[in-house]
Amino acid sequence: MAEVSSFPLSRRVQNMSESATIKMAQLARDLKAKGHDVISLSLGEPDFDTPNHIKEAAKKALDDGYTKYTPVPGLMDLRESIVTKFKRDNDLDFDVNQIVVSNGAKQSIANLCLALLDEGDEVVIFTPYWVSYYEIVRLAGGVPVTVSAGIENDYKVTAKQVEASITEKTKMVLFSSPCNPTGSVYSKEELTEIGNVISKHEGIFIVSDEIYEYINFTGQHASIGAVPSVKDRTITVNGFAKGFAMTGWRLGYIGAPKWIAAACAKIQGQFTSGANAFSQKAAAHALLADMSETDKMREEFLKRRDIVIGLLSEIPGFKVNCPPGAFYIFPDISDYFGKTDGTVTINNANEFCEYILMKGFVAVVTGSAFGADNCFRFSYAASEPELREAVRRIAEVVSKLK
Repeated sequence: MAEVSSFPLSRRVQNMSESATIKMAQLARDLKAKGHDVISLSLGEPDFDTPNHIKEAAKKALDDGYTKYTPVPGLMDLRESIVTKFKRDNDLDFDVNQIVVSNGAKQSIANLCLALLDEGDEVVIFTPYWVSYYEIVRLAGGVPVTVSAGIENDYKVTAKQVEASITEKTKMVLFSSPCNPTGSVYSKEELTEIGNVISKHEGIFIVSDEIYEYINFTGQHASIGAVPSVKDRTITVNGFAKGFAMTGWRLGYIGAPKWIAAACAKIQGQFTSGANAFSQKAAAHALLADMSETDKMREEFLKRRDIVIGLLSEIPGFKVNCPPGAFYIFPDISDYFGKTDGTVTINNANEFCEYILMKGFVAVVTGSAFGADNCFRFSYAASEPELREAVRRIAEVVSKLK
């Protein structure tokens, strides 16, 4: 067999980090395959099934012959539904030519970075950030500039921090609200302040990832695209995975200025073309149908959040805040750094997460994957019994660290 070096990989892929969430999920699967009872809380995936009325819409679409190629930016009726949704829920005015449907919000973000970034362009990323932002920006030739906020600020950066991070090379500001991994939610007032800062600098675009919009416990979701000063420079990203429990359907979308939407469609046309037809028909139905199933999921997530916060807060050394959105807790566990059980010493969040996986068989994701080395991400998208047992195991194994 030839040596690996005989088949050199590109520097592009050699320099790219593997997705930590996917890596941890695979480690959990490997341990399960060996017979261990692993509780996996590593993926950002609702444990609910897709609502029946959405599945029925997909079945009907199949029966109606929606099995062919679709237009690259998406089926017209889905784009019309997205236009309606943006106006109804976000006070955003788009027409269908400003909408591009992709194979997940991740592709939407990749399209945007490839369309807007040249080599060396800087992208301000609110930190903690979703794990793929950093690598997608780098893949597109951009330079990530992280702007961090800690648990004492509920992991939310300020307009003043954004102002200080902007240079003549800044091309984009990228963030999510509600946030993955922290569950933080930016208010309308906070977004207005941030938008007004960015508006003073020409040539900077905002990419607002709002895929957790419907898992928001504040009662009010705010979109920075509705801030007048940056309305024409904001691209709003959303999708169906979280609010409709449609992770495997792989559908995301953007609302953007027409020229940016056209550029994203151009790129997508060379990579994947349009998303699959019958999923799009089901998604068009989902956006305009009764939202009671989504509301029930949000209520259940809120119940679980409160249970998990209560339990995690009882573990000595855990700093826990109360996130108002998404389905994550992001504890600061830096008090455990330097502690040992006599065999293993914990030096960082990576080692902490590996320790509770190997000793307690609970899979979570290190905060270093999200740009926050003192934390880990705990997904409460699991059943209440699993969550209670997971925290019990974590508490048991960390009690041995002295």
